[in-house]
Amino acid sequence: MFRKAAPPRRTVIVPPPPPRPAAPRARVNARHMLGGAAALAGLALALATANGLLSPAMAAETVFGDPDAGTRHTPPMPFERPGESFPGSAYYYLADSAPPLDPSAHWDSDPTPPPAAPIATDAHPIAIANPADRARALACMTAAIYYEAATEPDDGQRAVAQVILNRLAHPSFPKTVCGVVYQGSERASGCQFTFSCDGSMARAPMRFFWDRAMAVARAALAGAVYAPVGLATHYHTFAVHPVWADSLDFLGQIGAHRFYRMEGPAGAPTAFHFAYLGGEPLPGPHPRLATPGPDSSPDPLAVERAYAEALRAPAIVPAIAAPAPAYTGDVLSHGGDAAFRASNLPENRAIRPEYQHSGAWIGDPQ
Repeated sequence: MFRKAAPPRRTVIVPPPPPRPAAPRARVNARHMLGGAAALAGLALALATANGLLSPAMAAETVFGDPDAGTRHTPPMPFERPGESFPGSAYYYLADSAPPLDPSAHWDSDPTPPPAAPIATDAHPIAIANPADRARALACMTAAIYYEAATEPDDGQRAVAQVILNRLAHPSFPKTVCGVVYQGSERASGCQFTFSCDGSMARAPMRFFWDRAMAVARAALAGAVYAPVGLATHYHTFAVHPVWADSLDFLGQIGAHRFYRMEGPAGAPTAFHFAYLGGEPLPGPHPRLATPGPDSSPDPLAVERAYAEALRAPAIVPAIAAPAPAYTGDVLSHGGDAAFRASNLPENRAIRPEYQHSGAWIGDPQ
């Protein structure tokens, strides 16, 4: 048996392919944009799954990949696994952090009450914008704090400053800081702050204690409010007992002073108006009166009675007469205001006989 000889092999030389040109920057950017779009699409798909738009089973089979590096599978997150998620659970995995809970929040079934709220006060800060008023008010308040409470603790000095601000806001006292501090100083007795009329200011102040009092005064005029004394307008040292002490609302003792608030409408928050109007006078006591006149210093008991009586008195609103209407010439030619009065209405006398005497029995019940 003869075999056919195989044809001779031919060698074919294939030239190498030409070098591939470098991809332009626009194409590289497009690839990066494509990869970013794929990542955004994956995040959108995860959120859709969490919101119930896709089932967890479909999300578990989702393929995420890079077109240049080849397709790869990403392990599903817990909210993407069937049976391990609920609508909205993606928020708890994708959110960076959750806002902290309110420390005062508690369950209704929790017998432990929430922590107590900080001490509240009805006093409000004041704002002094004018530099001249601020400088004069600072000098007057510093003097009051120094001569009234130089050796008191910080809280005692803050309480004195708050009383000055409360008086400033009450309509029964002057409307400037210096006016409040030196009220009644023109008399040998009757001044509201005793240092202004008892000769205490003859003593030169000590620099250390003066600077300390000025720091407290500066803070009070800058808006600091000392809450423990609330709306106190009066105080006295524990060594004396004024006649008005038993008729005011005692708030407490701070240092060597006992603080009081006026009772009734006079001490209610609605009686105070914390709006500074300016116009500070020069710091210092008033000139002494040559002949003593009537004491104009407000008596707290009289202030309480005046506010209570004003609250009980009925409010009288004056009647305001309506202006006469102005008519045009055409209306005046037809009678003016008289034409609009119901004085010429036609009377209907067509009453049926059986109803002529309706209601007459009221005048003659017999």
